[in-house]
Amino acid sequence: MTYKTKSLAAASTLVAGLLATAAVAQDATVAFLMPDQASTRYEEHDWPGFQAAMGELCPDCTLIYQNGNADVALQQQQFNSVIAQGASVIVLDPVDSAAAAALVEIAHAQDVQVIAYDRPIPDTPADFYVSFDNEGIGRAIAQSLVDHLQASGVPAGAGVLQVNGSPTDAAAGLIRDGIDSALDNSPYVTMAEFDTPDWAPPRAQEWVAGQITRFGSDIMGVVAANDGTGGGTIAALMAAGADPLPPVTGNDATIAALQRIIAGTQYNTISKPSEIVAAAAAEVVMDLLNGEEPEATTTLYNTPSQLFVPAVVTRENIVAEIFDTGIQAAEDVCTGEYVEPCRELGLVD
Repeated sequence: MTYKTKSLAAASTLVAGLLATAAVAQDATVAFLMPDQASTRYEEHDWPGFQAAMGELCPDCTLIYQNGNADVALQQQQFNSVIAQGASVIVLDPVDSAAAAALVEIAHAQDVQVIAYDRPIPDTPADFYVSFDNEGIGRAIAQSLVDHLQASGVPAGAGVLQVNGSPTDAAAGLIRDGIDSALDNSPYVTMAEFDTPDWAPPRAQEWVAGQITRFGSDIMGVVAANDGTGGGTIAALMAAGADPLPPVTGNDATIAALQRIIAGTQYNTISKPSEIVAAAAAEVVMDLLNGEEPEATTTLYNTPSQLFVPAVVTRENIVAEIFDTGIQAAEDVCTGEYVEPCRELGLVD
């Protein structure tokens, strides 16, 4: 009888705990903190995607969105503010991956869980990490360029430039590692490389302009780590009168990059709809709020992680990868000077 009484008591406690957890999950405050406004993806894709997914999974949850605008101190203020506002889980894409280690420690000291988003936090494990495979992205865009140069008959020993992302972004470091792995195993020579502060396209443009002065027409291609730095690179090449333009890579499949690919001024990009990662982050949020262990596909920096594999997009497959799949609509991309090259691809009449 004593044993049964204890069992019933334990069961009652368990049920009460589960009900309380469910109540917390359905009435929780969740913060979504993004790193900068240099890329349009956060306002146009990541935040709307997360907001929509959370609206389905937890309609009564309170969501807070903040953007750090590439300012470490501002993001720290935002981080402290959302904790003060009662956030139970913070989805964090850090301005500075190293500085974010202290933010994770602050959160954990107050029983707040942190999901590292897009950019990992190497020095202090977050509760989970959700992203595309950044090293795979770097390898894919660089290998795509190498294959293109070889197919175009560019001889071994020719030179390329490498425009990396922000030195404070651990994801940029992974992209760089992937680029290195492809270029190091290629017949081409990396003449110079640059880590672009804050991923700022004007900084990439300024650096590439200097390399054009230095190397001139010996630049046979440029591996740029995202569409912003790719756009800055192309602007520098066009301003210098490069003809033909050497192929330039990208990453993010922004509308501007898709337009450049259609027009033939950018060689490739990566299709990685941010809504995919945003929705996955929302699923992880709900697991954490419900006291469940999110499903990881790998471990990165001692953090259980879920990494998605993106697709390389060139002019040859842009219709199938971007428009046939509904990632973008032709009417949003095929505007102004891009109508005619879109017509060549059959995207407009």
